[in-house]
Amino acid sequence: MVLLVVGLSMADTDRAFDFLHVNEREDKPRETGITEIRGPYYDPMGPRELRDILETMGAYVDIYKFSGGSFALMPEDAVRELIEVCHDHDVLVSTGGFIENVLIRDHDRVERYIEEAADLGFDIVEISSGFLAIDVDDTVALTELVQDHGLQAKPEINVQFGAGGASSVEELESESAIDPTSAIEEGKRHLEAGAYKVMVESEGITERVRDWRTDVAFEIATELGIEHCVFEAADPAVFEWYIKQFGPRVNLFVDNSQIVELECMRSGLWGKKSTWGRIASYDGDDG
Repeated sequence: MVLLVVGLSMADTDRAFDFLHVNEREDKPRETGITEIRGPYYDPMGPRELRDILETMGAYVDIYKFSGGSFALMPEDAVRELIEVCHDHDVLVSTGGFIENVLIRDHDRVERYIEEAADLGFDIVEISSGFLAIDVDDTVALTELVQDHGLQAKPEINVQFGAGGASSVEELESESAIDPTSAIEEGKRHLEAGAYKVMVESEGITERVRDWRTDVAFEIATELGIEHCVFEAADPAVFEWYIKQFGPRVNLFVDNSQIVELECMRSGLWGKKSTWGRIASYDGDDG
């Protein structure tokens, strides 16, 4: 089986070895084939490291995500500089899913949090709820509030309570699983409210589970539309699986250390035994 993607047209004549074939990529801003990378969290990552990443691989990075509220530990000037570096390379910047922490600890400052994100230059506010027992109407209201402040909302949907915190398998098993149907309905509500994309957390699907629940990934992709989802792919085996099943235009969130391996796989330059020579694109305008 050959994996095909249709209609891509990324000008890449300035790359080294440009006479060698790579699968074509849409120019940014892209709607599909989006790669979101994790910024400061496992790695502190200052502006010099970020510049190195984006000067070499920036053409393939669409979103840069602060994780774990890391921006709240950093000098404001450093946060602004990281955001500016991203914008210099046409990369959108996301807050990550910190808003659920604000909801619990600083409930009366949620709107101020969104306003501060806008002031600092963030483009996307992720609306996470993995640790919250919260009504869907409330999370949809947050999607609308983010958009009212001129930012893009990227709500998260989960099939496992406690998703997003690197909990152990045993800890997650002690919590109730979430019916995928309810997660899908929540995703539809957010998209109807104008959300930019829906973030699909990996816990309960491909992470912190004894067996992958690939049926859930297929159900979410089918019901919400693959183009509307960004799937968290916590390790190479996971993003390889997503590319094999949905093709190289699937939207993925990976660690910044994985961007090169992921793009080598998307482009068809390199792969593992089960993907070698199988990932292809097709531009129907070539004639």
